[in-house]
Amino acid sequence: MKRVTYWPQLMLGFTFNWGALLGWAAVHGSCEWAVCLPLYVSGIAWTLIYDTIYAHQDKYDDAIIGIKSTALKFGDSTWKWLTGFGVTMISSLILTGYNTQLAWPYYLAVSATAAHITNQIWTLDINNPVDCGQKFRANRHIGLLLFAGIVGGTMLKMNHSSLGPKEDKPHSIDGDSQTTESS
Repeated sequence: MKRVTYWPQLMLGFTFNWGALLGWAAVHGSCEWAVCLPLYVSGIAWTLIYDTIYAHQDKYDDAIIGIKSTALKFGDSTWKWLTGFGVTMISSLILTGYNTQLAWPYYLAVSATAAHITNQIWTLDINNPVDCGQKFRANRHIGLLLFAGIVGGTMLKMNHSSLGPKEDKPHSIDGDSQTTESS
């Protein structure tokens, strides 16, 4: 895609995050769009962040050999674009948590992720390949952090649901809550 478009990182995001759709469908038997779509969008935004940072390491060589990237497209405005992708990522994660009714550990992890992404963007030196490489590699911490938040939020949700009425279905996008009725 680097030979075709300045957005190869977007194509990578579409591909890498396909598992958000497939994973949910594999476990639940169908794709619940109120959950899967914001999770997918969040993953795509995250990929745009970390792979644009990565692309800044190679931008001079890319320009010489004539291949494209978001690093070349965004140039000195990279921080503005990354900020937009960060807002999209965090907003989508919050919506995913709400729609799946996850408990507070998930939101704590999303808050820590927001702080991590904000720090990356505000301290990024796009002209320093070493800094870009360090920031790119630091994204593995985000994956681990979010995984821990999902597990913690799910476990606490399951503990609370065993104490009271159970809600199996996520919230729908239009705000109506879907619940199972007990007889």
